[in-house]
Amino acid sequence: MKRIAVIHEWLTSHAGSEKVVEQILKLYPDADLYSLVDFLPESLRYFIQHKPVTTSFIQKLPFAERHFRSYLPLMPLAVEQFDLAAYDLIISSHHAVAKGILTRPDQLHISYVHTPLRYGWELQHQYLRQAGLTRGLKSGLTRAVLHYLRLWDVASAHRVDHYLANSRYVARRIEKTYRRSAEVIYPPVDTGRFRADYAREDFYLTVSRFVPYKRVDLTIAAFNQLGLPLVIIGDGPSDKAMRQMAQPNIRFLGKQPDSVVEDYMQRCRGFIFPPEEDFGITPVEAQAAGAPVIAYAKGGQAETVIHQQTGLLFPHQTVESLVQSVKWLESCVGQFESGALKDHAEKFSIACFQSRFKGFVENAWVQFKAGE
Repeated sequence: MKRIAVIHEWLTSHAGSEKVVEQILKLYPDADLYSLVDFLPESLRYFIQHKPVTTSFIQKLPFAERHFRSYLPLMPLAVEQFDLAAYDLIISSHHAVAKGILTRPDQLHISYVHTPLRYGWELQHQYLRQAGLTRGLKSGLTRAVLHYLRLWDVASAHRVDHYLANSRYVARRIEKTYRRSAEVIYPPVDTGRFRADYAREDFYLTVSRFVPYKRVDLTIAAFNQLGLPLVIIGDGPSDKAMRQMAQPNIRFLGKQPDSVVEDYMQRCRGFIFPPEEDFGITPVEAQAAGAPVIAYAKGGQAETVIHQQTGLLFPHQTVESLVQSVKWLESCVGQFESGALKDHAEKFSIACFQSRFKGFVENAWVQFKAGE
């Protein structure tokens, strides 16, 4: 019987990448779990089956619980210190350094990539601008660290036997960055918790963290111009600025529990999604709730929203482009049948992920053993 290890970068919440880990552990309940840091509260430990977690030296560094991301320059070193000699199969859940674990030729390493290291590659200049690091000594040091991370990121790419990507969009970035092909297996979305038979009401909805790349400002500016009712669920660093720019037709609910999000998704006229995401879980959830989605036509959401069938894809990340799409939806609001949207969302369900992931891993294992 093969011994399995699952590697994740950090365990601090139960968000998109952790939901992938949750399903991997359900498929392989005897697997051991490794993470650079583990600061999960007791209330969330259920999703890792209350497993013990082997952590790195970063776990014990000063202020790590709140500022572990500040230790990014040490993470390549930290992940290489995990001793995985006892395992036959290693599955890494990667968006920063997890794929860089050290393995032997007689061990199979499969890496599920949520994204390559975005702020080390195509988002470097955006990251530096947002952090106020465009010039000066601190800027130079940060650029040097990111340069080092890129070199390590490419070098460690060859340690992986098989890549899995969470979207075709990410698979293309893996090809561009690592010159490696990747099988696409969409992440698991809990579509079963939504109903699609509620009557649609007269408001639009967006659910988001208030950080620059999420483009909540774009949604607000568009609905300021449209004057249509908009409900915004979420919070973040730019909360005050977003509220100040909004007109009275826009209502802020702040951060809400899943039950409230489900309720609003099941009743909204349409769901607005303006960022460029690697996959984008909330557009799939909205479709599972029977709501047509208006999304930016670049990123993973361009694979989950079918233009003029389950929603609309607006071509430019501009106010005018979004406004035109909302107007189009207003003119043909009865075109979208909630049941059909729900059926489409089921293609991204937990059951689909489990079937495809387990099938890929087991087939790769058979081929690996046959080649020994």
